[in-house]
Amino acid sequence: MPDVPAAGREKAATAMGEAAAAWLGSLSEDQLPLAAYDSPLHPEAEAERLRWFYTPTEHGGLAIRDQSPRQQSLAMQLVATGLSIAGYATVTTVMGLENVLDRLEGWTVHWGRQRGRDPGLYWLRIFGRPGDRIWAWRLGGHHVSLNNLVVAGRLVSTTPCFIGADPATTELIGGTLRPLQGPEDTARQLARALDADQFRQALLHPSAVSDIVSGNRPHVRHGDTMMHMQDLWRGQFEDPDLDRLVNDIDRRAEAGSGYTDSDHARVAITIPPKGIGGRDLNEEQRHLLRRLVALYTGRAPELLADAYATHYASDTVLDLVHFGWAGGTEVGEPHYYRVQDPRILIEYDNTQRHANHAHSVWRDLASDFGLDVLAEHRAHIAHE
Repeated sequence: MPDVPAAGREKAATAMGEAAAAWLGSLSEDQLPLAAYDSPLHPEAEAERLRWFYTPTEHGGLAIRDQSPRQQSLAMQLVATGLSIAGYATVTTVMGLENVLDRLEGWTVHWGRQRGRDPGLYWLRIFGRPGDRIWAWRLGGHHVSLNNLVVAGRLVSTTPCFIGADPATTELIGGTLRPLQGPEDTARQLARALDADQFRQALLHPSAVSDIVSGNRPHVRHGDTMMHMQDLWRGQFEDPDLDRLVNDIDRRAEAGSGYTDSDHARVAITIPPKGIGGRDLNEEQRHLLRRLVALYTGRAPELLADAYATHYASDTVLDLVHFGWAGGTEVGEPHYYRVQDPRILIEYDNTQRHANHAHSVWRDLASDFGLDVLAEHRAHIAHE
């Protein structure tokens, strides 16, 4: 996280703490064991906190659908404290898209439950208790994963932050709904603004990899390659039909991309990053790159988003940001892009369902889940 004024971090943490306490206080004795988990300082709880997903698997916690209307309102009030106004609107739109996807698939996909595409299947869980020196919370469900950590009354981490959309584009009466329009169009505009030599430098691969490369790993490391569909779920399916379905989705995605092991190695995460650096862009291109970063960091609460904007306003900082592209640059063509500097990792892909199924993620290579801050805390405790 950039140099966010302490008052900003404290204000965000206070809002989260008040909302979390109100939600927990509304729950019954039967609901609390699902909603309230142990502190991140407990190894088992920490292992669960780092186990995140963006597939329609069980994410852990208390599902929105299993709460009363009042409890649902309090849950969403907590979710809103972790997002900007635009971020909250995007996340709730994605949640509602489950209804559209259900119809698109002919109401046939069930994933081993009564309703496979369910806007109520977003799970909220709190680790520790609001007011503790260390506590955390997450919201997770299909195409949404929000992860927040508070230490000493300050919000110290808001990543990984995943938002997807399926369908990525759907028709409305007299219009079109595209929840991730800004991140997709801005990146395409940047890719098309590059001259031939610049585009060769930015090009990761002529065709797009079929998913984000970092997957749902708790840590992103040099050399990581794309995780396959079978590894993105909480455990294995007992139903052989579901197991075959996941294998078939992965097979079709790989056939669509045409990727082999060597292709996956070519687009692996690297440190230092691949692609074209900000220092090699002209002013118009640098403006687009800066805007693209802001479309991700702008998901965070406004005070944090403003701090990121100030950070990336520095030409020296932007010089270190790299942009990489794979796939076609025409609207409707499968594509993937990556934005990376020493701290930030952004990935976006829109390849599945004929390039109408998008994934996007914002990560912090040094502080996902606030692990660097927790390590400092443990070291301090050990020396006391």
